[in-house]
This record gives sequence, C-alpha cells and structure tokens, in this order.
Amino acid sequence: MFQSFFPKPKLFFSSAVVWALIGVLFWYTIGRSLGEDLGFVRLPADQQPIGLAHFITPDFLWFYVVYGAFTLAFAAFWWVFGDNHKWQPWSVWGSALIIFITYFSVQISVAVNNWRRPFWDSIQKALEGDQSITDGHLYGLMLIFAQIAFVAIGVFVLQRFFVSHYVFRWRTAMNDYYTSMWGKVRHIEGASQRIQEDTMRFASIMEGLGVSMIDAVMTLIAFLPVLLALSSYVTELPFIGEVPAPLFLAAIFWSIFGTTLLAVVGIKLPGLEFRNQRVEAAYRKELVYGEDHEDRADPMTLGELFGNVRKNYFRLYFHYMYFNLARSFYLQADALFATFLLVPTIVAGTITFGIFQQILTAFGQVSSSFQYLINSWTTIVELLSIYKRLHAFEAAIFGHGLPEIDQEQYMEPGGDVES
Repeated sequence: MFQSFFPKPKLFFSSAVVWALIGVLFWYTIGRSLGEDLGFVRLPADQQPIGLAHFITPDFLWFYVVYGAFTLAFAAFWWVFGDNHKWQPWSVWGSALIIFITYFSVQISVAVNNWRRPFWDSIQKALEGDQSITDGHLYGLMLIFAQIAFVAIGVFVLQRFFVSHYVFRWRTAMNDYYTSMWGKVRHIEGASQRIQEDTMRFASIMEGLGVSMIDAVMTLIAFLPVLLALSSYVTELPFIGEVPAPLFLAAIFWSIFGTTLLAVVGIKLPGLEFRNQRVEAAYRKELVYGEDHEDRADPMTLGELFGNVRKNYFRLYFHYMYFNLARSFYLQADALFATFLLVPTIVAGTITFGIFQQILTAFGQVSSSFQYLINSWTTIVELLSIYKRLHAFEAAIFGHGLPEIDQEQYMEPGGDVES
C-alpha cells in the first residue's frame, strides 16, 4: 500500500513528521524574528490588511521563503537516500504542494475571519443609527469578501484537481506493484477484488480523508494563535470564573472530550466492518461458483451464507445505533457550546457583534479541527477495514503471519471451517 508509492515508508513518514515539527517550532520561536531582521517586518495586529492584501504582507512573504527552504531540504535528503524510487517526485513534491495549497486555503479562512469584524461592526453601527455607515461603505466590504471568495474558489478547484491526480498515481503504483506479482497472487482467494476494488476504494477514501486531515492540522496551526488573541476579550467562563486563555483551553477540553467519547463508543466498528467484507466475499464467491457449476450455489447453501451476512449487518446496525446516538448528542451540544461560553461576556457588553462573530468562527475552526476523528469516524472505519484486507493480502503474498482478526475462524456451509 505504501512502499509502492513512498520511498522507505516508515522512515519517510517519521522523518516528514519530525521535519514538520521542526519547521513549526522554528516558525513560532525564532523564525518570525529572523524574518524581521531580514526586512520582513510583521504588521501590528491593528494594522492587519483586510482582503487579498493579507496574502502579500511581509510576514506572509517570509512564510513562503521558509516553507520553500524546508521543502527543498526535505526533497534533497530523499533525492540522495530515496533509492531512486519511481514515484518519488509525486510522493515528495506532490505531498509538499498539497500541504502548501491546503495551508493557503486555511489562510483564506483567516482572511475571511479578519473581514468579519469590520463588516459586522459596521452592520451593528448602522442598525444603531450611526450615520457614518453609508451604502458605499457596506458595498465596499462586500466587494472585498467577493474578492476573497473568488480566490477561494480558484484554490479549491486547483486543490481538488491536483489531489485527484496525486491519488490516482498512488493507486497506479499499488496496481503496478500487485500485478507485477500476478503469478504469485493469482491463487490467493479474492486477489482480483483486492487489486481492483480495494485499491480503488483506498484511493477514493484517501482523496477526501487525507486532504481533510491535512486541513485539520493546518487549521490548528493558523487559528490557534487567532483564538489565543481573541481570548483577551473574554474575562470569565460560566460556572468557572476567570481562567487564563479561556477560549483556547475550553476548545481543547471540549474537543478532547468529544474525540475520546466517540473513540470509546465506536471501538468495535472497524473490526465489524472487516468481518462484514469477509462474509460478503464468501457469499459472492458461492454465487460466482454457481454460475459455472450446477452443484454449487444451491438455495440451502446460499441461505446459510446470506444468514451470516444478515447476522453481521444487524450487529453493525446495533453498534452504529449507540455510536450515532452519542455523536448526535455531542454535535447538537457543540452547536451552542461557544455561545454558552460567551454568555457572561455578552451580558457584560464588553465585545462588539463583529468580535463575537470572529470568536465564533475561530472557536468553530479550532474545535472542528480537534474533532477530526469525530467528523470522519465512519469514513476512517471504512478505510481501516480496507487497510486490514490489503494488509492480509500482502501477508498472504509474502508468507507472513496473518493479522489476528484474519486468523479468526468461521463455519462454512456443510460444517467446514475456513480461516
């Protein structure tokens, strides 16, 4: 799954994580001050531009330079130690481009959030009868939003187009890897399905899930400082009182609570999804044999095999029932949680409507990023089941021990045991 596309996958991913952490630490410790020494002077918070100028501030230009330098260093390392892997240009440079485009799209959300304060403060003033707010002023702010929106559309289309090609290259690498050993794998039960269907579904899920995971990480990097800054407007939390960085701490607590809750209640789902594929495969195999052999696929055998399918589906439905119950309760509470935290501040009248909108957006971005597992759990479960099947397939190819779940035995029709 991975060595077909990435050079030395374990080292590649571990080095990528370490290098990314070094880059983030560099940026938030000495990187920005080094940029100021080189002439990329950061603008004060009250002078941050509204609109597309956000992307060409000195601080943002310096980020382009730093990201390019770190990417070049990482690519140079793997150019030397990557064993001339066929798909290395896509796996290294393609991954770096996806990360950059995703970060840029997150910064578009930051730009929109910066726009919210002047726009909604102007709306509030206009509703209060402030004559300084004119039609032209509001139309001008709407035009700024339209400019940001057009850039967002362009970046989104570019991102989806490139990611689709990137993921299909990954599927091509898996396909070439497995089919190159066809003489060895053709005797493995379900080999054709693993190579065609599972690689297709693996690529399809990774196209959406992988990007959303990168987006969650980039959103945290971009919006955590914003939420920390906005925490200065909130003096206390309901029933708790004054705490340092209240919004920041509340977002982390609420997200960790939700992620832990759903991870616990959904712990059985990946295994059940995997077993579901096994009983479906057994039923499908008997039907295929029945097309060519009259003594196969008799009604009693098919009824027994379909009974296994029915039993496993009903178990899935039961476990998804309480999982969806817990998930729905949490998401409904999440819809009002940020506003609940702001009640004392709203009653005290210490923030404007524009700041209120900024806080809701920043809190929602940080919270949803921390809740990545919650929002993507069912898709992750499906991906895990595909991973388990391909992992078992590779174990069969190389004669390795099967994963524990694949060693479980079940009864074939007629009393035969199949493992």
